This record gives sequence, structure tokens and C-alpha cells, in this order.
Amino acid sequence: MINRRLMICGLGMAGLMPRLARAQDAEAALANPPGPLTLLCAGPDGGLVSRWGNACAQAFDGSFPGNAAVIAQAVGGLDGVSGANQFDAQMMPDGRGAAMMPGAALTAYLTGDTRVHFDPTRWTPVLAGTTPGVLMVRAANGTVPDLAALLAFNPLKLAADQAESADLAALLALARLNVTTSPVFGLRGAEAKTRAFLDGSVDAVFLSGEGVPADVSALNAAGAVAVVSLGQFDAHGRLVSDPLFPDLPDVTGFGPAVSPFLDRAYQAAAAAARLDFLLVLPHLTSPDAVAQWTEAAQTATQSQILADAASASAVNLAPAAVLAAALAALSLSAADAASLQAFLAKSYGWQPG
Repeated sequence: MINRRLMICGLGMAGLMPRLARAQDAEAALANPPGPLTLLCAGPDGGLVSRWGNACAQAFDGSFPGNAAVIAQAVGGLDGVSGANQFDAQMMPDGRGAAMMPGAALTAYLTGDTRVHFDPTRWTPVLAGTTPGVLMVRAANGTVPDLAALLAFNPLKLAADQAESADLAALLALARLNVTTSPVFGLRGAEAKTRAFLDGSVDAVFLSGEGVPADVSALNAAGAVAVVSLGQFDAHGRLVSDPLFPDLPDVTGFGPAVSPFLDRAYQAAAAAARLDFLLVLPHLTSPDAVAQWTEAAQTATQSQILADAASASAVNLAPAAVLAAALAALSLSAADAASLQAFLAKSYGWQPG
């Protein structure tokens, strides 16, 4: 009996040893990294994501074991789709690399862009840069329009880039409120939208991205007033008023949704539109590696280089919990995803590219 127990114990230890060895190897790799870490930046060199990636790489200096450097690598086009595809397909979950994406990549995912071969809902969140989203509307005698006034435009002419852009959040916000909208597409950026407002081509402009407070001031001078915002997630992932526009109601507080589907679709599009950039790790990255990157990101947000860049751009550097809430909002059901594409096709003649 004793020999049998010893034999069973020995077999148990024999099975355990390889796992212990692998754990020790992983621990040793984290403590003694073989070389620099990679930060894949989904966008062209010199673009928005590349600039934030370079700043983060500098701010990460000294944050990883062995003082491993972080090397930013720009990949793909402005909307981040090709870079996100490469990240999802090729980057291993070994803690040796992370990726930075623009919010535009998430909008492409939501609208069923045929180029998309990634699933952002599976990424591990580390850090986000969030920006406001504000709907500006032509005001009569400076009076801020309420929901009844928006309905009375019938239709409300909205400046927009395209359906597959941050303007999707505004289109769905207005549809959610049952406001008939006539979007004027092809207007990319705040300057083009402001010109269209000034010449009377549109009566409403949705502003999002970097520099929104300055863009709001320019439209205020042209006779527009801020009506509603997208709100923001707080540090715990709860939706609250945008700190930059605390007196503006968010869309969900401005009026009820005319359908549960449009409410869910709006929430997903708004989550993407709020994100200037997102920093993520691959699915199944080990908890130790996630903790290292998260701690490094928290330290980096206190650095002068990131603080100055965020302040100059009206970007809020948000922790992993905020990004986790945003990614969770993207998880539309298959039925809702199909309904969104059908809605875009019927309402705006849009088809996935």
C-alpha cells in the first residue's frame, strides 16, 4: 500500500513538473525580457495613432522589467482596419506586444465593413484616449432647441462625413429620438462642416474627436448652440455627463428611444465615437503581462509628455475600466448587427465597403 501511494504521488509530481517548469520559464521571461516590446500603431507614420503611439512609447520608458524599450511601429491606413487585422491575426498573447487603434476601426467593425477580420470585443483593454461628442444646432434667437424643436425641423439637415464614421453616433442618436434627418454627406472634419453651416447647407453639426471645445466656440460664433452630448464613461465604466460639457444632457437623458434596437445600436456607435485611440493587448494575454502593461500605462498618464499632449488636444486619458465598458458596448447580437446594416441601407443607401 505504501509503495502504491508513493507511486501515485510520484506520478502526480511528474505531471506537475512540466507545468511548474513552464510557469517558471514564463516568470523568467517577464523578469529577463529578450528585447524591446512592440507597440503596433494602426495607422500611417505621422498620423494621429502613430503620434500617440510614439508619445506612449516614450512615456513607457523604464516601466518594464529589464528597462525593456517599447518600439512603436506604424501599420496600415488612417481608419486602422488593416492594422487591426494584422494585430488580431499575428500578434501573440505573450505580453511582448500591444496595439493602438483609432476609434474609426471600431465603427468599421460595427457597420460590417467587409475588410474587417478582427473582433475588438475580445481584446484586452489597457488605456484609452476619449474625446467629447456634441450635437450643435442652428438656434432661433439663441434659444437652445429641445426635442420638440428638433422634431419640428422635419427634416434636420445634418453635416456628415459618411455613415461609416463617427457621425454614425449622431445619425443613430437622432433616429433613436425619432428625429427625421437629412444628412449632407461628404463633409469631413470640423472645418468643412462649419463652412456648410455658415452657407446654410445644413442646420446641425456633430463634433467629435480632438479639439472639440475650440470647434464648439467657432460654431457658437456662427449661430449654433450645443444641444446634447454623447456623455462619457467614468473611471468605473458608468455613463455620466461629459466633464467638458457638464450642463449638456447626454442623448439617453434628452429623450426616450423609439425602439430597443436603435438604443442598442446608438450605444455601440457612441462608444466607438468617444474613442480617439485605444491601447489593447491580444486575447488570452496572461494576467501578469496584463498587469505590467496596465501599470505602465497608469504611470505613463502621469508623465509630462502625455499630459501635455492630452491637454492640447482636449483628450481625456482613461483607464482600462473605461475602455472595457466601451468594448462591451460593441457587442451587438447577430440580429442587431444585421438590423443596423439594413437600417443604414434603407435610410442612407449605404452598403458595407
